[in-house]
Amino acid sequence: MDTLHCIATPHSQRENATLSKRERHTQTMGRRKYIFVTGGVVSSLGKGIISASIGKLLQARGYKVTIQKFDPYINIDPGTLNPYEHGECYVTEDGFETDLDLGHYERFTGILTTRNNSITTGRIYKTVIDRERHGDYLGKTIQVVPHITDEIKRRMLREEEKDEQLDFVITEVGGTIGDIESAPFMEAIRQLRWQLGRDAVCVHLTYVPYLKAAEELKTKPTQHSVKELQGMGIQPDILVLRTERHLSDAIRLKVASFCNVDLECVVQSEDMPSIYEVPVSMQRQGLDAAIMRKIGIPVGETPAMKPWHDFLAKQRNAKREVHIGLVGKYDLQDAYKSIRESLNLAGIYNDVKAKLHFVNSEGLTTDNVATQLEGMAGIVICPGFGQRGIEGKIVAAEYCRTQDIPTFGICLGMQMMVIEFARNVLGYKDANSAEMNPDTPHNVIDMMEEQKNITQMGGTMRLGAYDCELREGSRVAEAYGKATTIRERHRHRYEFNNKYKEEYEQAGMKCVGINPAADLVETVEIPEKRWYIGAQFHPEYSSTVLHPHPLFMSFVKACNSSNS
Repeated sequence: MDTLHCIATPHSQRENATLSKRERHTQTMGRRKYIFVTGGVVSSLGKGIISASIGKLLQARGYKVTIQKFDPYINIDPGTLNPYEHGECYVTEDGFETDLDLGHYERFTGILTTRNNSITTGRIYKTVIDRERHGDYLGKTIQVVPHITDEIKRRMLREEEKDEQLDFVITEVGGTIGDIESAPFMEAIRQLRWQLGRDAVCVHLTYVPYLKAAEELKTKPTQHSVKELQGMGIQPDILVLRTERHLSDAIRLKVASFCNVDLECVVQSEDMPSIYEVPVSMQRQGLDAAIMRKIGIPVGETPAMKPWHDFLAKQRNAKREVHIGLVGKYDLQDAYKSIRESLNLAGIYNDVKAKLHFVNSEGLTTDNVATQLEGMAGIVICPGFGQRGIEGKIVAAEYCRTQDIPTFGICLGMQMMVIEFARNVLGYKDANSAEMNPDTPHNVIDMMEEQKNITQMGGTMRLGAYDCELREGSRVAEAYGKATTIRERHRHRYEFNNKYKEEYEQAGMKCVGINPAADLVETVEIPEKRWYIGAQFHPEYSSTVLHPHPLFMSFVKACNSSNS
């Protein structure tokens, strides 16, 4: 039986690297190296993109890399955080709810992150408190230093994964220098810098604003940020200056002089047409070479990164636009970050630009749906939780089904497609999900049996990767190619109610993807439509720059065809 895992394959970590080259690097490397990425001045500068870019550049040189995110908030994980608070909750292959930056790590590098790549203050404190309750500290007074900082250091060093064949561990620390919450992380980095010597490098990302009234770029915020970092006992080795305007060599020299950093170690991160241009920009300025020199590794020749450049060329050459609507309730780009990026990547590989339009499902009705969705070549019915906005998603599903518009329902989006079909095709006008109406007589979407006795909300859903067997000849199977079994990531509590499966099949909505262990319906489709597919899993988590997800590829292709 053929099996397709929609994740990066091991060879993707060896891009532009031969085995002999890898062996030479291992001999040169010796011990594992550590890169710490911090941020100053303001948040949202793009530490995640810079961390992912560093990982990509080191991979291109033949090194094996992992990237981890340390977040200062006290939540155990972002699984219970509102998307307006934190953006998308990303799910790893092993079923852990994490920060959306892990999506950037995976999309850029193709590595598979796990629960060990996402750490919060809450997890650190919980581990230490659990040990104290167990008596592991033998009655000692538990303090931030050394007990909390020691636990942070242990996780930064990945001591539980000593057998991992890693050359570099890149650690991004969330938040901004000076935040009271991040102080223990900074102290841990200070100690590690001292202990590791040249095996550790600190990359600090700051902001150089342009003051329009004075028509000047101002370096003072960067100087203050570095001074604050130095006050914590950390001297940055490399500065990445986030800027909306090109910085002259004179400005870079000024920053280098005031911050005690070599000029070659001051690079700028300008606004780019695409985030995927950032690794190339960083390589052009020698960021990876500067890191290697600081660590004491021979720099060697600059990798060609041909697959990446080929991708960028396709992106630049894509001129035609395909308009796709995202029907959801979170009017925030980061809430559907992985879906947006998956559609953009699939568009590029289909030689088009995916022009995405958010459609708020709360305001969508039968009276305005035609106007709201006008001009859309395809519609994605987005995931989510709760009652708000679901009737608008159902209206969108009905309109797209009857007008034969390519439609992709993801998680809750698929469930709304199922409910719409029950109401308007099967004739169950009161059909609903047990999540929205526990008393509905036609619970075509019902809580999974294993979820019924769960009382805690955090980390208890069906999470992570599960197998799904595809029906041969189905549209979904056609998208995946030769595979008969796929493996995709989940994040949900409710599922298709198998009691209604036969009725759906007979009426034209086919259940074409089944989990073999639990007999759960994972994908549905209406074959007579151009492209009308729902997936209970989240395919967006498995789409990468060099390996776009097959379902998104197929969907955008259908949108492009309908737009002809």
